[in-house]
Amino acid sequence: MSRGPLDGWYEAAGVRTGVRRMLHDDSAAGKVFFPERLVPYLAHEAVAALPAPRRRELAVRHLYQFLLSTTHLETRVVNRGAELIADDRCGVPVGTTARLDAFKVYCDEGYHSLYSLDLAAQVAAATGIAIPRWDYGGFVAQLDDAVVGTLPEHPALAPLLQTVVFETLVTSILNEVPADTGVVTTVRDLVRDHAKDEGRHHRFFTAFFHELWHGLDAGTRSAVAFALPELMKSCLVWDVAPVRSSLRLAGLDAATAAAVTDDCYRADDERFRTICRASLRMCASAGVFEVPGAVDAFAAHGLLTGEEC
Repeated sequence: MSRGPLDGWYEAAGVRTGVRRMLHDDSAAGKVFFPERLVPYLAHEAVAALPAPRRRELAVRHLYQFLLSTTHLETRVVNRGAELIADDRCGVPVGTTARLDAFKVYCDEGYHSLYSLDLAAQVAAATGIAIPRWDYGGFVAQLDDAVVGTLPEHPALAPLLQTVVFETLVTSILNEVPADTGVVTTVRDLVRDHAKDEGRHHRFFTAFFHELWHGLDAGTRSAVAFALPELMKSCLVWDVAPVRSSLRLAGLDAATAAAVTDDCYRADDERFRTICRASLRMCASAGVFEVPGAVDAFAAHGLLTGEEC
């Protein structure tokens, strides 16, 4: 019997075997808290002219945004879908093994949220750069709006599919930061811890989606196929409110901060397709694109160019 992605959870999961990452601030040796190349607005002309201390603060606050968005999305979005599976409330029959695995994901995501906030607090104490009171409520509300009415005849499916999409998106930060020796070591270690768990989650949700898809009747499959592009697109829109706030704290006026975010966070279909490539492969392998009209629906949202399937 083949092993499932979470079969070794008790021996491998971070919440079971990991250690609390205590900040060792090696920034005095030239290391940064977040790579500048992964902060889109630092290269903008209005930001490039800022004094070095202000730019450092922006990079640290970008780390906060990454860490705190994790705490909100893992608990308020991903765990919402994991709970539907775990408690057998997802609208389709779910086996005990999948339910147990969903509870493992639920535990993992709570732990990721805990250690993300913990590290943010440690960085704030070490640097003196305060954590802004960002609540990410606008972004979560936007995600909720995308879910409402998407699949009215199957109310549990839309948030469940949103969770599947989130957990199969390609997050470059989880791959790039651990490999960047110019980043503060504790940050690299924590992101690496997160990436290991998320790799297992990716495999679990990919397998779960295949099982889910093949358990749906033809009419529901069609509805899901046409709902998925909008759900994917909603997961890809940047939450720019914290960015604007951080730019204001760095000394930019409101109009300039808004202009910078507009310039740096324009919709970019090529970037969207890159982030979604694993989700799109999942759809292709499950047979989503075999639904009449599905390819056109994905293409209309900029998620396919016609070469992917």
